[in-house]
Amino acid sequence: MMKDQAVVFAPGNYRYVPSGVMQYSGGAAAEPGYTIRRVVFSRPVPLLDGFARIRQVLESEGRPLTALCGCELRSPGQFSEEGFAKFNAEYVGTLQAWGIADDTVNPVPRSNVCPEIDPPAQPSFYAFSYTAPSSEDERAFVIAGSSEVPEGHANYKDHLIAYQDISPAGMRKKARWVLDEMQRRMAVLGYEWQDCTGTQLYIIHDPHPFLADEFVRRGAMRLGLNWHFVRPPVVDMEFEMDCRRVLIERVLPVSS
Repeated sequence: MMKDQAVVFAPGNYRYVPSGVMQYSGGAAAEPGYTIRRVVFSRPVPLLDGFARIRQVLESEGRPLTALCGCELRSPGQFSEEGFAKFNAEYVGTLQAWGIADDTVNPVPRSNVCPEIDPPAQPSFYAFSYTAPSSEDERAFVIAGSSEVPEGHANYKDHLIAYQDISPAGMRKKARWVLDEMQRRMAVLGYEWQDCTGTQLYIIHDPHPFLADEFVRRGAMRLGLNWHFVRPPVVDMEFEMDCRRVLIERVLPVSS
């Protein structure tokens, strides 16, 4: 499966960017006749409860479970590589049960980051996206979160960009690589920065030294930037971001 060619996931009414890993795809875009809606929980919802709430939303709107096309997660802290692999297997289990993923292919893009302050007690849902019928061509897409490392290698440590370098120069290298990867994923789906309605940055370090050159000049902040004070999911990762084009978003209240 070519990483530079989108693949249609017909049961979900979207096409996706193959990633070479089992836990997520590089991004998803609605097929003709459909768009993408995004729902943010008013506070993080534990993983299994989150999947249950997602099922309720999809069923209430007459959408199949396979319409799920984006997951945004929050975790208590960074994983070791072994711990991350174990978590991914548990997470993908639900997507397999829903007829979305199998042992090698997962069309659903994902971000999974770790709040530096007031993290959840366990891995939780922050938001999700799904396809819905539309008479308008909304050109909707969601791009998965990416940290500063190429996908598909046996480990992260040996391939991280500017490994353990959090100097301004090192962070700029990480940012440039991730922004280029965002552009690559969008291009596979037929889009670019000017199409985005939302860009999210996941970092605890100061982004200002490279913000103008790496974000603003290439158009990645056309509608602003949503900065989350969080860390990427695996130890020694320092920079992550994602982006999307979604015209209708809402917040779902969650009772205590």
